[in-house]
Amino acid sequence: MIKRFFKYLLLLNLLLTGFAYQSSAQTVQVEAKLDRFVIKIGEQTQLHLIAKFHANDKVEFPALKDTISSKIQIVSSKVDTVTDKDDVSLRTIRHNYTITSFDSGDYVIPSYAFHTQGGDIKTEPLKLTVATVAVDTTKAAYDIKQPLAISYTFWDWLRDNWILVVSILAALLIIGGVIYYLKKRPKKVVVVEELKPEVPAHIIALQKLTAIGDKKLWQQEQTKQYHTEITDVIREYLESRYAIQAMEQTSDEIFASLRYMDITDENRNALRQVLILADLVKFAKEKPAPFENEQSMDNAVAFVKKTQQAFQPPVVKEEDKK
Repeated sequence: MIKRFFKYLLLLNLLLTGFAYQSSAQTVQVEAKLDRFVIKIGEQTQLHLIAKFHANDKVEFPALKDTISSKIQIVSSKVDTVTDKDDVSLRTIRHNYTITSFDSGDYVIPSYAFHTQGGDIKTEPLKLTVATVAVDTTKAAYDIKQPLAISYTFWDWLRDNWILVVSILAALLIIGGVIYYLKKRPKKVVVVEELKPEVPAHIIALQKLTAIGDKKLWQQEQTKQYHTEITDVIREYLESRYAIQAMEQTSDEIFASLRYMDITDENRNALRQVLILADLVKFAKEKPAPFENEQSMDNAVAFVKKTQQAFQPPVVKEEDKK
């Protein structure tokens, strides 16, 4: 029973598939048309291969090459697609071929097959008649006339080529104007700026530390401001001297960045005293003794002086000596 059931199911599936292919084939309409069935030698007419089908269907048009037959040539081709206004699911595609012939006679445009999901659909053959041009034999034949000599003066040439002449004159005027402007325009005075020597980082730091000492901030109960300004100067000096981001780092991060720098233990201890005491004053509200305030300034000055970069005289090139 089970085997019989599967046999019926398979047969039903095949019938439905065949019905679907048949329905698809029925929904596709193809046609071949000629605009003119009779032309003269060398005249042209239009061959249209038309397919009307649903948008979901697949239709493959026949491939036409440069000639339809040995006597009929294809001059050009064009494809048009039109969607039905009443039913957007319907589509009409037209392959338009301009054809001609240079031999008189009656010719058959063959049937063309369109490939669809339901099988091939063929068009009807068409007949094209190419007629000869009638020649009046009652009139006598004449020799070919010689070309006539026509006088062509300079003014005739100028009338025919006035646009070219005006363009050349305009170009010459523009070029002359540009040359005149370049010669007469005022010359720009070149201002040579005096190059100021770059002030070393340790000189800038020592000048700022001296200015902080002159303000006598801690003597006026501005201890936090005093230590903040000292550490800002030291951080700026460290950035310039050792190329580290000291302004954005904490004290511990600064010591970590200077771990492999060529700094003696004495100088490291002086720097540590300045930064740690400043942190205690700013964040722990420490009130250092007067000698501690002075010690921070002395250590800052000593650190800058002892770690300053050695002076390097500028290199004089050989051509500069001449």
